[in-house]
Amino acid sequence: MLLFFQPNISQNYFLDIEDSRHCVKVLRKTIKDIIYIVDGTGGLYECEITNANDKKCEFKVISEQKNYQQRNSYLHIAIAPTKNAERLEWFIEKCVEIGIDEISLILTKHSERKHQKIDRLEKIAISAMKQSLKAYLPKINNLVPFSEFLKTVNQEQKFLAHLTDDSKPLIRLLKPQSSYCILIGPEGDFSNEEILLARQEKFEWITLGNARLRTETAGIVACTISNNLFT
Repeated sequence: MLLFFQPNISQNYFLDIEDSRHCVKVLRKTIKDIIYIVDGTGGLYECEITNANDKKCEFKVISEQKNYQQRNSYLHIAIAPTKNAERLEWFIEKCVEIGIDEISLILTKHSERKHQKIDRLEKIAISAMKQSLKAYLPKINNLVPFSEFLKTVNQEQKFLAHLTDDSKPLIRLLKPQSSYCILIGPEGDFSNEEILLARQEKFEWITLGNARLRTETAGIVACTISNNLFT
């Protein structure tokens, strides 16, 4: 099954120009052919092409499946953007493929990247969603200062990846059918002040293993552990 994306499918019965070109020009789909479309909020649609235009491929909905492959938990990873933009993009792609609900970009004291546009990250997330046959598109939040972000977290379990004597393995702390927020710091780690702020906001220290991981690798490992534990 190959997926296309139309977030406003109840109003717009056509693919965007990129998906239209891929559908008609590359896949050579034509009138009456069946295609499958996701809306990013859990809807999977079986559709029939009514106009095979490579700039605006039109269709009609034949059947709909709601809550397609819905997760039984909520995973929110907050991560400091890496100096190398491609590494952050790689993190986004892989976490969407594995399964994630929300991604926040945080500006920390030791962050080397102070600005980050999310337009490209959203495109990467859409592509990864379609490639991995998912119907839910994760929310990607704009870069905000670490202290501001802490005040907005409303997940049931809150963790900060930080290797200390009292850090506990993430796998031992996760509760089934819960919501989690996991903080991943920059290459230079969180500052002492930031760690104290997180402690005041009831974040627990967790470890992802004995190895020292790159920022983007730590994010993917945290995502993998959270997904594999209850599936």
